[in-house]
Amino acid sequence: MTLRAATAADLGAIMALERASFPRDAWSEAMMREELDSPHGWYVVDEEAGRLVGYAGLRAVRNAKDADVQTITIAEASRGRGRGRTLLRALLDEAGRRGVEDVFLEVRADNPVAQALYTSEGFLEIGRKPRYYQPDDVDAVVMKLDLRGRLGGRASAAGETPRISADAGQGTDAAALRSPDPWSSAGGACT
Repeated sequence: MTLRAATAADLGAIMALERASFPRDAWSEAMMREELDSPHGWYVVDEEAGRLVGYAGLRAVRNAKDADVQTITIAEASRGRGRGRTLLRALLDEAGRRGVEDVFLEVRADNPVAQALYTSEGFLEIGRKPRYYQPDDVDAVVMKLDLRGRLGGRASAAGETPRISADAGQGTDAAALRSPDPWSSAGGACT
C-alpha cells in the first residue's frame, strides 16, 4: 500500500475507478478535474504494484474551521484490508494540518460497513438528507467528527499531528463513500 497526493496525471485512473464504483452516478471527468485542481481540495491515491486501487478527497477551504470528506473509493478487489481506514485517516491528518475543527461527511443509509468505519473513527450521526443519492432515492446519513478531540488523543508529546504509515488501519473499508456532487456538501446544509 502506497499513499501519495493525487495529481492531474491520475485523472484517467481515478475516473476508471469512479465509473466502476459508481456506475449510476459517477462524477463527470470535468467535475473530478476541478476537484483535483481546486486549492480547497486535497486528494490522495492508494497504489499497489503501480496500479491505482483507491482514492479519497477532502474539501477544506483555507482558514475555515470545517471540512468535508468528499469521497473515499476502493477497488472492489482491494476492499476489506484497511485501505479505506488508511485513506480516511490521511484525510483527517490533512484536515488537522489545515486547522480544521469539525469534519463532515455524507454516507449512504444503505451502506452499514462504511457507517461502522466512520463511527469507529469518532464520527457521530447528526442528521439525514432524504433521497440524497440519486437516481437510487437513498437517504444520506450526515456525520460529524470533532477533529480537535480526535487529534488531542492522537497527538504526540510535541503536539504534532501524527503521520499515517502505509500499512496502518486494519479492518473495515469504506468502499464507496462520497458526496453525489463535489459542490453539494461544501458549505452546504451539513456545515
